[in-house]
Amino acid sequence: MQMLLRILTATLLAFCTAAGSALANDKKHAIASHGEPALGPDYQHFPYVNPDAPKGGHIAYGVNGTFDNLNPFILKSMRTTARGMWDPQFGNLTYESLMQRSRDEPFTLYGLLAESVEFDEERTYIQFNINPLARWSDGEPVTADDVVFTFNLLEEKGRPPFSNRLDKVADMEKTGPLSVRFTLTEDAGHEFPLVLGLNPVLPKHAIDVDTFDQTTFEPPVTSGPYRIKEIQPGEKIVYERRDDYWGADLPAKRGVDNFGEISVEYFLSGSAQFEAFKKGVYDIHFEGNPTSWQRAYNFPAIENGQVKKTIFENELPAGMHGFVFNTRRDKFSDVRVRQALAMLFDFEWVNRSLFDDVYERTESYFQNSELSSIGRPADEREKALLEPFPGAVEKSVMNGTYHATRTDGSGRDRNVQRAALRLLNEAGYTINNGKLIDDKGQPLTFEVMTQNEGQEKVALAYQRNLALLGIDMSVRTVDDSQYQRRSQNYDYDLIIKAYSASLSPGSEQVWRWDSRSRDVPGTFNYAGTAEPAIDAMIQALLDARSREEFVSAVRAFDRVLISGHYVVPLYFLPGQRAAYRSYLEHPEVTPIYGYVLPTWWDKRAEN
Repeated sequence: MQMLLRILTATLLAFCTAAGSALANDKKHAIASHGEPALGPDYQHFPYVNPDAPKGGHIAYGVNGTFDNLNPFILKSMRTTARGMWDPQFGNLTYESLMQRSRDEPFTLYGLLAESVEFDEERTYIQFNINPLARWSDGEPVTADDVVFTFNLLEEKGRPPFSNRLDKVADMEKTGPLSVRFTLTEDAGHEFPLVLGLNPVLPKHAIDVDTFDQTTFEPPVTSGPYRIKEIQPGEKIVYERRDDYWGADLPAKRGVDNFGEISVEYFLSGSAQFEAFKKGVYDIHFEGNPTSWQRAYNFPAIENGQVKKTIFENELPAGMHGFVFNTRRDKFSDVRVRQALAMLFDFEWVNRSLFDDVYERTESYFQNSELSSIGRPADEREKALLEPFPGAVEKSVMNGTYHATRTDGSGRDRNVQRAALRLLNEAGYTINNGKLIDDKGQPLTFEVMTQNEGQEKVALAYQRNLALLGIDMSVRTVDDSQYQRRSQNYDYDLIIKAYSASLSPGSEQVWRWDSRSRDVPGTFNYAGTAEPAIDAMIQALLDARSREEFVSAVRAFDRVLISGHYVVPLYFLPGQRAAYRSYLEHPEVTPIYGYVLPTWWDKRAEN
């Protein structure tokens, strides 16, 4: 009997040891949206950093606008929060997410606050395991309680999309002092676990829940690599790197956060901003105007080598930039009206007359990538996705022959005008005494809201095109605060917006195009779309398991958006243009997403 007991005990111990090893092996250092992470668990740093970059020195950024808040997660002043607090361009200097995105893969996350994750093959759940070394700036440890607290707090008082993260979570459970498991709803999608991984984590012990949704200039307790050093409300904010930052030696943080001090300078206009750059007030200027890139960079600092000009190549889709119709307005509810108005923008004339023919025409929401539908007939997977929505995609878009309207470049192409007028006639409009009027005798008039001189210039050119058919479009340029307020509340007829694109579009599309975001203040659904076909294509790309399924779903999504004519497409310029002080340096490798500013360094710190 004792021998049998020993055998059973040994067998049970062996089983438990094996089970424990299996559970340990379930812990992953990274998670990819599709396929496997490019870097193994023993990776030392991202391939696009210089792990030996010197620490120290200073960089100053310049931005157009103002700021009146340090909390980037609330609706109030969501577009006037100080840059750098939670910032995709300058870096998340103060707050941190559970995991860190690699900028050299379509969508893969590696350990940050969470050192590992656990999930099943179908991704019905994901568990985040907090790094036991993680600390808040006041020395307190980061715990599972902080994670649970953050998701609950942002659901109640946060802004979209943070306020909606739990919508696809069936259960959030603290499974240990440093572990939180999210059981997902059936419609969560394959990518959604990664979305949770990009969520910020806030300190439960240092937040007043009652006042969280109010703007503040009180420096917060955070876990990130920088703390706030100086605040000049609306004008300047300065960050300094923390010597006690807990994550400095993490693989995802090697070669990153190199500057000892980072300042962000604010300017009331784009012209004032550029003049300040020429004088050395800030260190790097991102140029989106090719004409300025060719003509405006002739100041002394360029000529004597104190400022460099560089074009960074990337593999990103160009995205969509254009005039966005607010379909919440009745006058834009008819797709034929939107299509006709889009046809009347004379890109060829604008490109030649205003921009020296340097731009290319935008036609797709994922231009210049495998995700674009332009020039590609729909494959069988796409046809199956679109079959329940007859009429959602134009024939030419479906068979890959569609292109944006091309004119003779004269600024008054009669053939294009006649084709546009036919569509307007079908929609009930006619020309009477030089004015385009509807069947009630009301003229077609609307306003485009612009933000700066560059937008205004393009809008005025479009205004002339429309006037030839008796359409009265006024142009109104407003200050930054009014622009942000009206954008947030969808208080405009037409607005110029740029929709950035990635190689792994996902849940952000819900807040741009899905019916769920149409009537929620502060989303990016500027067009006010609420179409079943759009919702279904977004869900399809979220549900895709393989890269092939994903590409087909995104192309089908692209076809539906193109056919809806929600945007008058403008133009794009390949590459990223930046001018910067010669004492700044960047890594030799540019990742697929383009330059990564937190990997740059100040060469003066080498001495």
